[in-house]
Amino acid sequence: MDNLSDTLKKLKITAVDKTEDSLEGCLDCLLQALAQNNEGRSAVDQAGGAQIVIDHLRSLCSITDPANEKLLTVFCGMLMNYSNENDSLQAQLINMGVIPTLVKLLGIHCQNAALTEMCLVAFGNLAELESSKEQFASTNIAEELVKLFKKQIEHDKREMIFEVLAPLAENDAIKLQLVEAGLVECLLEIVQQKVDSDKEDDITELKTGSDLMVLLLLGDESMQKLFEGGKGSVFQRVLSWIPSNNHQLQLAGALAIANFARNDGNCIHMVDNGIVEKLMDLLDRHVEDGNVTVQHAALSALRNLAIPVINKAKMLSAGVTEAVLKFLKSEMPPVQFKLLGTLRMLIDAQAEAAEQLGKNVKLVERLVEWCEAKDHAGVMGESNRLLSALIRHSKSKDVIKTIVQSGGIKHLVTMATSEHVIMQNEALVALALIAALELGTAEKDLESAKLVQILHRLLADERSAPEIKYNSMVLICALMGSESLHKEVQDLAFLDVVSKLRSHENKSVAQQASLTEQRLTVES
Repeated sequence: MDNLSDTLKKLKITAVDKTEDSLEGCLDCLLQALAQNNEGRSAVDQAGGAQIVIDHLRSLCSITDPANEKLLTVFCGMLMNYSNENDSLQAQLINMGVIPTLVKLLGIHCQNAALTEMCLVAFGNLAELESSKEQFASTNIAEELVKLFKKQIEHDKREMIFEVLAPLAENDAIKLQLVEAGLVECLLEIVQQKVDSDKEDDITELKTGSDLMVLLLLGDESMQKLFEGGKGSVFQRVLSWIPSNNHQLQLAGALAIANFARNDGNCIHMVDNGIVEKLMDLLDRHVEDGNVTVQHAALSALRNLAIPVINKAKMLSAGVTEAVLKFLKSEMPPVQFKLLGTLRMLIDAQAEAAEQLGKNVKLVERLVEWCEAKDHAGVMGESNRLLSALIRHSKSKDVIKTIVQSGGIKHLVTMATSEHVIMQNEALVALALIAALELGTAEKDLESAKLVQILHRLLADERSAPEIKYNSMVLICALMGSESLHKEVQDLAFLDVVSKLRSHENKSVAQQASLTEQRLTVES
């Protein structure tokens, strides 16, 4: 390794005189050191070799003669060998400011295939590190990559650029830069060129291009820029993918709509302009043995579109619930999860729709079944939330009876112990409605689910949120109408717990504690 120290000293000197011959010999020695893998890397690292190489790249960057470009290519290759698959060495290069240097290099030498390729490999490696994104965002990398992309006709070269674009496009600032640099137009062109091809390379490129398009829409600013109030040509082109016969385009189109549907204004515009019908037609084509990813994407889009209050009634009258219920027999958890979320969004404050769905025995039985899907926490949670929502929004005795008969009560009681306050609260409100409207019907199930003991625990637990304590006391009062549950309340000495809550810092909790204490005293 003594040779290495001498070499690096020479390299430092040649950074000043830059004679080509003196560099050649140094490079051979450095490459030999790096060929020894970790030991060589470590020696180069300790001797400060990376910084010397980066200094050379900077000083030679603007010279475009072939001999110099060859040297630059070797220097880039050395940095890649030095840091390959080593996060800490890659982070070191980033801290030394290698990214702006390489971006500048790409801009000046974009006609040189070997050097361009070396820069792309370097970008691909460095872009995987989160710490690189900020540095990339401060350069004109987006502009350079799009410029390079437009020139490429070979699949392999475009694939290399895609491999750099994908990790970079995870950063919102770079997403916007890529949109402004015209990447979207390039991607749309690729889609148009490859959509009818059955060549493997073309199919791969179509998928990569449309996936990247969807990724660009995940940034709020880039998404809004492309939406252009629903009049944007990009938005219109993406819409045309949904009725396509190509599954990849159907998927990308539905995912793009789900991404455009991230604020109320966009959602309202899209529902008013017939997107719902397009998505329902797409779902219809995938009911029997359909493509699961397309089902999931279309349901995601419908769920997002159903969030604004003004859209719910429109979507209900368009028949969205019927379209969604066709997937009730699906055994795929991602589809089940989105189906449940869509229905829950649709019935929010829609009493008639909630009642209609809540009396649908097949649906309620399936919900009860999914409430036990312990392997799929998301499906289990959404099933519980929809059961509760059916009661809360319908306030219907018939819905409660259907849920009792299908064995849903125990799940609502369990939901009251959830680690998520919002779910606890939804369960308690639903249970209070059950106690107020159909206590006789639900009495045995509430008893066997040990509701009273759970309420005692929630009230005694200092960590319970104020709204949980409040709704637990409301529920206790409602349960007093049942002789057996009333007896359980008396046996558990609720008065002690409730009287302590009269001095609770939350006024609503303190007032409810006084009312509950009076009720317990009168009925004791």
